[in-house]
Amino acid sequence: MKNSAAIIPVSSPECQKKSWKHELKNAFSNNRQLLEYLQIDKRAAPYEINESLDFPVRVPLSFAKRMKVGDPLDPLLLQVLANDIENQVVAGYGKDPLLEQGLSQPGLLHKYYGRVLFILSGSCAINCRYCFRRHFPYQTSADSYSNLQNNLDYVSSDTSISEVILSGGDPLLMGDQQLALLVNQLSEIPHVKQLRIHTRMPIVIPSRITEQLIELLAATRLITCLVVHTNHPNEIDDITGTQLQRLVQNGIPVLNQSVLLKDINNNSKTLALLSRRLFSYQILPYYLHLLDPVQGSAHFYESEANALVLIDSLRKSLPGFLVPRLAVERPGEKSKTILA
Repeated sequence: MKNSAAIIPVSSPECQKKSWKHELKNAFSNNRQLLEYLQIDKRAAPYEINESLDFPVRVPLSFAKRMKVGDPLDPLLLQVLANDIENQVVAGYGKDPLLEQGLSQPGLLHKYYGRVLFILSGSCAINCRYCFRRHFPYQTSADSYSNLQNNLDYVSSDTSISEVILSGGDPLLMGDQQLALLVNQLSEIPHVKQLRIHTRMPIVIPSRITEQLIELLAATRLITCLVVHTNHPNEIDDITGTQLQRLVQNGIPVLNQSVLLKDINNNSKTLALLSRRLFSYQILPYYLHLLDPVQGSAHFYESEANALVLIDSLRKSLPGFLVPRLAVERPGEKSKTILA
């Protein structure tokens, strides 16, 4: 069991000199700030900047530092810069592409057999423009503290539930003490065996991987893994990779899921490099998702046919365990649909 293993001692990394909360508080909050930092003249960019969208800009400095200065087409920048094209109404794209609203009860989604998803936060450390929950009514669905006991009771009453997934927003916006309390409460439910945390936080703010977080995840009786979200190899610098590797070295597997995005990672060279870079820090590729058709994201669309070609190319250049599964989530299905 994990709680019988000693925590591997490591010195505090350089990135933890400033707390993750400080980095979160001081994130870029509009296009102008971000473009000025990157020394990009918005008039030279081949797209229309928009500052008035309902889904605001949020980009921590630690993530912006991995962008190329002076490049308006940087693949990390394109994921987070608010673009006027998001205002276009495109057939087939809606505000609730996975029909999640109204499922189960506030703060909890029970879509698939044997596992439930807790929505612990209504926000993220970074606002990715393709986010499938960018229109989600968190004000009524993610009031996690007032609904948490109801959701724990829900899990306790259903013995078919063996896994709890922490999501949001981003669940690692919750502090370590609050997270430890929740993990302890879940571990007291006998039929819950697994804990999965879906987060982009350690990618955009690596200092979120604190000693306290590692200790609490390593100590629980629950079989625990972290699933991070990385789309491009430039997102994994040495600081980020080393922080995530600390989790692996203490018995907490780290998996990665990506979204296939036009002009960002829709080529086999980029995806192969991403898989290799992830594995150099002991992180395993998990899923490559087709874009969920959320309103405002159509300009990121890449076809299923092209995605299948990319996966075939990856199989020819990578060992099988480094090829992510190509998946799409379809409302009403019993699980994700694996395409390749």
